Amino acid sequence: MFRELNPIENSKQHSSPKANAESQLDSEIDLSLSSEKLPDSFYISVIMESQPSTHKWADEIWDASGIVASSVDAESSDEVKREVKVIEQGDVKQLIYSGMKIRLFLDECESYYHNMMSPEPGCFIVARAEDEDGNETDMPIPVLATLSFDEAHSYLEGDDIVYAVPIPAELYVWAEAYVLENYVAEKRVKRKRVDWKKGDKRNSSSHAPAFDGASDQNLSQEKKGKPDA
Repeated sequence: MFRELNPIENSKQHSSPKANAESQLDSEIDLSLSSEKLPDSFYISVIMESQPSTHKWADEIWDASGIVASSVDAESSDEVKREVKVIEQGDVKQLIYSGMKIRLFLDECESYYHNMMSPEPGCFIVARAEDEDGNETDMPIPVLATLSFDEAHSYLEGDDIVYAVPIPAELYVWAEAYVLENYVAEKRVKRKRVDWKKGDKRNSSSHAPAFDGASDQNLSQEKKGKPDA
């Protein structure tokens, strides 16, 4: 059984198990993101967590516990190998999917902006209950992470599972710098109220009606009574 979260809802906070997984990761984050060399992708690790289920048809419930920023991909040719690490504590099991990338795109800047301006900015994890070969699995496997509301909704329209988790500070700083460099929010202009009584000239004496049923009827009767030449 999977627990799915609508990305429009505020991202929920997770407790101690995530901290245990984060302590296992060696992260060296460079936060000096200058506008001259701002990367468009970031290496991350996605943490999926399972807990015992109280439902009679499922043994466990899977949820996204969070993400951890690993390193900035500053146009490096070195690819980080994708790996899965398992951590178990009693009935709670965590799978850490490292080597994933989160990317930013220019045409999604407006969506990033609204995410950053929301009360609780979040990161959206897209998962599927199938492996790389398309075989069905009994657990959701993360395939994508995004900061875009619109992109997350597009996957919700299909059969994919979308989880919303809090955005790490490193990703927030990176996304904020990207939006500031590439996007200018449109200023909202308040529409002026129109006085329709003054603006409506349909009742004006200078405006002739397009059709007058009585006049046309009189003209028709005159033609019938007039002898032919």
